[in-house]
This record gives sequence, structure tokens and C-alpha cells, in this order.
Amino acid sequence: MVRKTRINLLTISVILVCIGIVMIYSSSSIYAWENYQDSFYFLKRHLSFLAVGVLLAFLAMVIDYRLFRKYAHWLIWIALALLVLVLIPGVGKEVSGARRWFRFKFISFQPSEFANLALIAYIADFISRKEDKIKMLISGFIPAMCMLGAVTLLVLLQPDLGTVIALSSVVLIMLFIGGVRGRYILSLILCSLPALYFLVFSVPYRRARILAFLNPWLDPKGTGFQIIQSQIAIGSGGLFGRGLGHSQQKLFYLPAAHTDFIFSIIGEELGLLGTLGVIALFMIFIQQGLKIIKNAGDRFGYFFALGLILMISLKAIINIGVSCGVFPTKGLPLPFISYGGSSLIFDMVSLGILINIARCGEYP
Repeated sequence: MVRKTRINLLTISVILVCIGIVMIYSSSSIYAWENYQDSFYFLKRHLSFLAVGVLLAFLAMVIDYRLFRKYAHWLIWIALALLVLVLIPGVGKEVSGARRWFRFKFISFQPSEFANLALIAYIADFISRKEDKIKMLISGFIPAMCMLGAVTLLVLLQPDLGTVIALSSVVLIMLFIGGVRGRYILSLILCSLPALYFLVFSVPYRRARILAFLNPWLDPKGTGFQIIQSQIAIGSGGLFGRGLGHSQQKLFYLPAAHTDFIFSIIGEELGLLGTLGVIALFMIFIQQGLKIIKNAGDRFGYFFALGLILMISLKAIINIGVSCGVFPTKGLPLPFISYGGSSLIFDMVSLGILINIARCGEYP
């Protein structure tokens, strides 16, 4: 049964990756030709990232996942160091006012993606070690919140509020399931609301995104442009879509068509059936992930798998929700499908770890 779960999870992931390859070329070829005189520019880069991701996923499958527990403290300190380094001018690459990447000749690296994995491993190890003490405020909840606070503060300085919200949600859910008292988490959330309000409405572009989300037609050529074009793309696809490669919105109407809004292009070209198919694939992925969590061979594997499944699930839910206008615009890619270097690579690593945990869970 567990072997079947591993095969199902891998199969679903391969299908999602293949959909991503096709849709990235479809959504980016004209833009790539216009800007780089090479219609395969983004596809070739995506395939190179995918090759790295497959290699690292294979390594994550064959090594003992418990090594992540052994080196969890080292991983989180390395992640914090990288998050500090990326903020240094001349070291981190600044794009559109955000300093989130290390940029080399042919590849870029986003340390926040590594920090997600490192923090999930750290929290899984923390819950495993603390057991009954996790219910205590001083010895259980506060130390975990200090580490979460350090990571999220550095990510906020990049700035990247979307990743902070997703990562914080994952950690709090892990801690709640791990035994942390609900009143501690609820108190933290209530205390965080004024800070969240300040972070959103004190920054002009974030405030504009919220206002555009509430009514994009107040500024249809400005802040509401992306949401409107995304909804036009999804709505114009109808039931069966315009046909693969026949999107109109990708013709310089919808920004980030091959990254944050690739789901909108899927809706336009493949229609309602295409979007429901992608959603169904993610639902099956989550279902198979829950089986892996249930059959994990130890407490660390249980919470490590839980954190990885939660992160992938939340990114998918937020991306699809943003494309449909259900959530305000956030720069979170669609797992396995969107174009993106570090995100795709660490999605593949997460897949490798999940399969590893499932394999070891066969013989607890």
C-alpha cells in the first residue's frame, strides 16, 4: 500500500511537471522572442532548473531523511546567514525594488526557498525533541516562535510578505498538531494583526494591491490591471478553452504569464476542464501526501512530511486563488508548474524527501 502511495505521488508530480513544461513554452515563447530573440529562452532555462531539481530529488530519495534531523540546527543557521547575505548591496541581486536573489552567470538562487525547507526541518525536529514540553509556553512555544520570527523578519526585509504568510501558517499548523496549546497560537495571531495591518497599509504597493483586490476596476490600467487580465483570461477560456497556444492574454496583456499567472493561461487555453484537471491533480497530491504522513516511521518523519505537504498545498491554493481573484496578488508560484529556478528545485527536493519518508515508513 505504501509503495503504491509513492508511485501515485511521483506520477502526479511528473504529470504536473509535464503540464508546466508545455504551458511555460506556450505562455512565454512570444515574450521570449520579443525580448531575447529566442522563443525557447524560458523553456530552456526551466529545463535546466528541472534537471538540477531532479538530481537533488534523487539524492533526497536515496539518503536517510533522518539526516535532516541530525543537521537541522546547521541548516537553519545556514539559512539565516544566506538571508542576511542576500540583503547586502552588491551581494544580493535587486529586481524591481526587491532583494531576494543571488544571481550568478547562468543561474539565480532564492535563499528564502532554502529557508522554508530548513525551518520546516528545524520545527519538525523541535517538536520531536520536546514532545510533552511542547505544551509549555516558555520551553515549547516561545523558542519555536523566536526562530520563526528571525526567519520571517529577514524575509520581510527583502521584502516578501507572501512567503512570510505561507511559512508562518505552515509552522503554526505544525505546532498546533504537535501539541502546542491553541490559546497560545490564537493569542499570537491576534497580536500579529496590528503588525500585519501596518505592513500592508504602510507600504504603498501593498496597499494598492489590497484596494485593487477589493475593486480592481477602480484603477483598471494600473493596480487592477493584473487581476482584470487574469480574470479575462480564465473567463474567455470557456469550457474547453481557446486551444493550446492560442491565448490572447499572453500577448503582453497579462504580466508574469509564465510565472505567477500561469494558471490563468491554463484556464484560457485549456478551459474550465483544464483548470479543474490541475486542481484535481493537486487534490490527489495532497491526498497521497496525507497517506505518507499517516504511515511515517517516526515522529520527525511525520512532522517533516506534514510541513512539506502544507507548504506545497498553501502555495498552490494561494497561486490559484490569486489568479481567480479570490486572494490579493502575491508572488507565489504554482508548484511544479510555474517557471522559476529555486522554487521548482525545492519543490522537487520536497518531493524526493516525501518519497523517502514513505519508503522508510514501509518498515517502521
